Order: sequence, then structure tokens, then C-alpha cells
Amino acid sequence: MSTLGRAELEALIEEAMVDAYGGYEQRTGLFTMLEEHLDVPFTTALLGVEVTVRGVDLTPDGRIVALCSRGRVRRSIGILDLPLPSPAPEGVEWIEAYRHWAG
Repeated sequence: MSTLGRAELEALIEEAMVDAYGGYEQRTGLFTMLEEHLDVPFTTALLGVEVTVRGVDLTPDGRIVALCSRGRVRRSIGILDLPLPSPAPEGVEWIEAYRHWAG
């Protein structure tokens, strides 16, 4: 659940998408803001297991994913499906903005 209001989320989206044309460029703008502002690493729980989110990536098929690890195991989880910890890391508003944009 977003801690930001609709107007705040839409202002972030607009900031990320300056001069962006089409869905791919819009997603890339949001990815860039996530990459620049999300404070990583942070820990969260996936299916009851604690993992470390070490960064974000943009996949060749255009999805934004969180790069997660636990020990030597590495997995990419779609940012839309990533459970956020409490307290949330700095820059989490960009995840919220992406989720709002993605609908």
C-alpha cells in the first residue's frame, strides 16, 4: 500500500518520464530513477525467507526486477511482486511510483 497520494505519485512519474516516448522509454525512465535513488542493499522476506536486495535491473523483455540473494543463491524478482520491508529503504517512493504507473 502506497504511503504517497495519487498527486505525489503522478508527480514522480512525470519527473521520471520527461522526454520519454512510448512504454519502453517510460519504463526506462522509472528504472533510472529506481537505480539512482533506491538505497540498496536492504533485506526483505520472500516466502518467509530473508533475502538481501542488492540492486535493480531492466530485463531484455522490459521488466524491472530486484536482484535478490541469500548466501550463494541469486534470484531476480519482479519489482511489482517484491514485498517491501518495514521500515522501507530510502527511495521506496520510486517503487511505489512504478507500481502506480504499471497499474
